Amino acid sequence: MQFLKILFWCLLAFVAAVFTIGNWTTVQIKLWGGLIAEVNLPLLLLVTFLVGLLPTMVYYQTIRWRLRNRLATVERTVNDLRSAIAPAPTPAPAPSEPPPVLAMGTESAIFPASAAPIVPPGVA
Repeated sequence: MQFLKILFWCLLAFVAAVFTIGNWTTVQIKLWGGLIAEVNLPLLLLVTFLVGLLPTMVYYQTIRWRLRNRLATVERTVNDLRSAIAPAPTPAPAPSEPPPVLAMGTESAIFPASAAPIVPPGVA
């Protein structure tokens, strides 16, 4: 990809050089007070291009800067709200004594004998 970028810029520079050589003529520009400036055409085109490009680039960079600042502010607000809403993790209480081990055939509090047996579907 880097090669294609370099190739593109070299091609653009070549086209600009051919244009400059082909149009190396002097142009008269009438200024205020009867002044006349003689400028080469490629230089005049470059200055005109930059006069149009630079204010646009400054405006674009300003808009990007503002949007980045707004986005950073919103992200900070969202992170603050998330941290405020999320409850602080509470540590699990340590058991004071181990659960009792029941012998086979004894009734437990977890599974009382009066409860109906669980039968899987399809078995009658």
